[in-house]
Amino acid sequence: MAKKRKSGGTGDLNAMKHIKLDSQSMSDMSQTGDSNMLIVLPKKKKEKEETVVKTTKKLSKKERKRLTDILARKEKKEKRAQLLESLAKHQATEEEMKNFTSITEVYSQNFKGDVSVEDTFEMKANTIKGLKKKKKGPKVEKETEPESTDTDAMSTDEEVEAIMEEDLEKQENTAEQASLNPSEVEKFDQDVKPDQPVKLYTSIEPAMRVSKPATFILVNRKPEIQEGRLKLPILAEEQVVMETINENPVVIICGETGSGKTTQVPQFLYEAGYAHGKGIIGVTEPRRVAAVSMSKRVATEMNVSNNVVSYQIRFEGNTTPDTKVKFLTDGVLLKEAQQDPLLSKYSVIIIDEAHERSVYTDILIGLLSIIVRQREKRGWPLKLLIMSATLRVEDFTSQTLFKYSTPPPVVKVEARQFPVTVHFNKKTQDDYLTEAYKKVCKLHRTLPDGGILVFVTGQQEVHTLCRKLRRMFPYIEGQVHAEESKRESRRKRKKKEEKLKEEKSALSELPKIDLSSYSVLPQDDEEAEKENDNFLGEISDEEGEGFGGISDDDEEEEAMRIRMGENKPDSSHPLYVLPLYSLLPSDKQSRVFEPPPDGCRLCIVATNVAETSLTIPNIRYVVDTGKTKTKFYDKVTGVSTFRVTWVSQASADQRAGRAGRLGPGHCYRLYSSAVFSDFSKFSPPEITRRPVDDLVLQMKSMRIDKVANFPFPTPPESEQIKSAESLLLSLGAVQRIDAKSNRYKAMLKEKSPVITTLGETMASFPVSPRYAKMLTLAQTYQVVPYAIALVAALSVDEIFVDNIQPLDAEGDKEKFRVKRDKLAILRSKLVGNARLLGDMMVLLTAVGACEAEGCSADFCSQLGVRVKAMREIRKLRIQLTNAANVAFKDSNLVVDPKLPPPTEAQILGLRKIVLGGLADHVARINPAPPPGMEKAEAKRLRGSFQCMQLEEPVYIHPESALYRDTQGVEFVVYQSMLETSRLYMRGLCCVEAHWFPELAPSYCILSKPLEDPAPSFNQASGKVLCHQSGSFGRCNWEIPAVELEYPDSVDCFRWFARFLLEGEVFPNLEQFKSSLVLAPSTMVKSWAKLQPKTETFLKALLAKGINTRALLAASWKQEPSFLQREYLEWVRDSEHATVLAQWPPL
Repeated sequence: MAKKRKSGGTGDLNAMKHIKLDSQSMSDMSQTGDSNMLIVLPKKKKEKEETVVKTTKKLSKKERKRLTDILARKEKKEKRAQLLESLAKHQATEEEMKNFTSITEVYSQNFKGDVSVEDTFEMKANTIKGLKKKKKGPKVEKETEPESTDTDAMSTDEEVEAIMEEDLEKQENTAEQASLNPSEVEKFDQDVKPDQPVKLYTSIEPAMRVSKPATFILVNRKPEIQEGRLKLPILAEEQVVMETINENPVVIICGETGSGKTTQVPQFLYEAGYAHGKGIIGVTEPRRVAAVSMSKRVATEMNVSNNVVSYQIRFEGNTTPDTKVKFLTDGVLLKEAQQDPLLSKYSVIIIDEAHERSVYTDILIGLLSIIVRQREKRGWPLKLLIMSATLRVEDFTSQTLFKYSTPPPVVKVEARQFPVTVHFNKKTQDDYLTEAYKKVCKLHRTLPDGGILVFVTGQQEVHTLCRKLRRMFPYIEGQVHAEESKRESRRKRKKKEEKLKEEKSALSELPKIDLSSYSVLPQDDEEAEKENDNFLGEISDEEGEGFGGISDDDEEEEAMRIRMGENKPDSSHPLYVLPLYSLLPSDKQSRVFEPPPDGCRLCIVATNVAETSLTIPNIRYVVDTGKTKTKFYDKVTGVSTFRVTWVSQASADQRAGRAGRLGPGHCYRLYSSAVFSDFSKFSPPEITRRPVDDLVLQMKSMRIDKVANFPFPTPPESEQIKSAESLLLSLGAVQRIDAKSNRYKAMLKEKSPVITTLGETMASFPVSPRYAKMLTLAQTYQVVPYAIALVAALSVDEIFVDNIQPLDAEGDKEKFRVKRDKLAILRSKLVGNARLLGDMMVLLTAVGACEAEGCSADFCSQLGVRVKAMREIRKLRIQLTNAANVAFKDSNLVVDPKLPPPTEAQILGLRKIVLGGLADHVARINPAPPPGMEKAEAKRLRGSFQCMQLEEPVYIHPESALYRDTQGVEFVVYQSMLETSRLYMRGLCCVEAHWFPELAPSYCILSKPLEDPAPSFNQASGKVLCHQSGSFGRCNWEIPAVELEYPDSVDCFRWFARFLLEGEVFPNLEQFKSSLVLAPSTMVKSWAKLQPKTETFLKALLAKGINTRALLAASWKQEPSFLQREYLEWVRDSEHATVLAQWPPL
């Protein structure tokens, strides 16, 4: 019964109170006796009532703690109100407050900037139900405000109180039974009345968000500009684009070239007010030309000055404090991120041409994925837009890159593209250049007017094909108009002949079919596949002819005509042929945008630079060889080689799209559809095809030590990162943490190297880490101006003009040989007396000579130097000089346009700094073949070198200044290794073996200090020197005995103690040499431990780590009596007073 009473609780008693009994039934039942039920009920009721009084439910510790906290918070509120009241008495007036700067601007958060709320206002507190709905708002704001003030803490307390009151509502019955002071409970109930006004402050209620009105910045465009903009496809998607940007931190815009995304999206953002708050709009371009031209174009369309829409590239820029839209290269933005890790001056960053997947673009996207999240947490979000011309968006929407619950949205914009008919060859010929020539000839003879664009692999093929086409269809100015009528009549006559031919074929009888010629057996797979291909080819050809295409029969006729010798020059069909490649001078590149002469068809022979970088007008026909020249880099050996490979399917589609910019077009692919289906869908990103040592150094300078964990869109291979870290370790730019100071050695081995002070200095120079090491060493050897000029020349590709072209005519070949030999002789003269500086001296002299002549085009042409490259070197010299003035204190460097030739001492210093930067690129000449060796092997080894990375012999490049003069040369360093028919070294400089331990210690294995010659003390450096021999590199090349600093060991301290006792370290001690009780040479004897004096003296030096004069002098300044007692043990007693009078002997 007791258990039932306890479980019954107060609910049973309350139920019994409401039971009504009939009085008549009670009177009847009174006669039944003592067993009547009505007699039992009062007893039970009474018993339950007594039980309830005795067993009052106690509050649990948790419930009591909750109620106690409520009371404590109420007390805190009362004190807070009193505090605010007293503060209000001393509050400054409104006029005084206007003169102050609010601290909220320093710790600005997103709601504070967007919502303008008065300092105090009255607001009704919600009921408990309402507070439950408001619970989510402050919680989100708490996460976005890591640095909270006291007023923010008040808001958090109110939020907690609302949650606690919600919990108490569920335990109302239990609270009624609590042993709580009734007055305090009543007081608590009054505090949560809904009509009570509450005084709030701006930062107390971060969840309060007032809807911000839409911002629109008026742009006054010219009518013709506005009319042209309306024709762009992206204008129709403006609302979709802007709504997506407003609602998402990261947006991907995918639109083909010509959709207008590069010029219009920044204008959309400008009009929406993204550049009129705390930040500006940044647009990155992979090329400097695009950044400059796009900034000018957008400024023209918006009808504003360059002060509003500006650009910033590597060497120049026109940005001002009024800049709102800034076009810049991705490398420049990466440099800005090093100075400002959160890119605080930007509100929007647009990554344009992301499909090209340049190295800096990939790094930027990974870095911005981190910055976007960090900015969002701090309350001032950054919008990131990634614009791509292809549909390869999987790399940009992965969870590893953007860690959101949903991937970034993709907005697809249709391009302004006309239909392009694609024609495949039935067969894929190996000689694609001849096939391209045949196809262009046929196109020009048979198809209507329209420009022709031909894609080949490189500069040499461009010139070869241009020359052949010019000979076949020469352009003579006076002859064009006279031949126009003849050409028209010839075309009309040909059309009539084709029409008659079609009519005859339609009237011809049906062919007779002989069933006996067919086999009863089924076809094998190969035959069926062959017939299928023929059938598809016929369909394709018929469609192509309907659209003005060329049939295979016509191609066979063209081939027959060439074989029969009918491909004679035809001046009646002039062809205006122009080359186009990246190294072509700008004035010659611009000719492709000009209309061709009257009566001529335009034909452009280009490399892949015409795929996406340039939009060429009036192109109707595209001839695609399907080939491209790609630079491959060996991740282990560092050898680079150029190979002709197939393009990707995306690149082939880009090439075909060039024919549909202004109207319907045709693309003729010189390969079969089966070959096309085997192409890779996309080209591999650049970051997987090149060294990443410069990127690893830049990332470590930004304190990103674990590069492998960085969110790359496509991460580089682990071999690339390991190779880069190994190079940086050898250069001294990074170092591994000392394992001795950490007991978790196993864990320590997995840690990545961290940047050193030298690495910080190297990272400040915008060049490769190898060249940055040269600049840091240049200060030691006092050759900084020459090193800057040399590094600038080494950093620019293709300085010299190389016209190595296979010409057809023998006379032309002879002229070319003469010209090439003349340039070689001229370049060899540039070396002058600095033969051992080799190709480095050629570069240095060429830069100095061109600068002295003002980089004139005529002088550069005579010297065989590209003018564009020299101007780029000049800009890089200015940038490096400014960086050197910051890195090297009190240097006061200037760019000298008339730099005098270096002296012999300076040439020696330049050779040493080149070795310091290219220490892993050392090669040694192979000895002459012995008499008994086979002729073939002897011929292969003659004039060859052995390098550290490769087993095969390597050779000097024929263009090198040392190609014909290797007398007295044993070791060289090379700038790069190129593989063609052989492995060739380029950019050579002679070095000496005894420099290796000083300038490339990480590759040396040194012996113990030699006893003969004995160690000595260097008065200039104040250090102990010794002689060591050893080996260098993987090949174990012998290093002769070299005088070096004594290795840091106990023996070094012993020798320093000896020289100190002999008076060589401090001359004031030399007078006591004759008074010593033991010879100083005792310190370095094998039995020195037997003498207590030697051990005492040695331990004193070891205790403070003193083994140089500078360290001992610094110790004496802090503690003058240091080493006094130990030295007195070595001196006779009669000289002690004199020693003490002169101590310390500085």
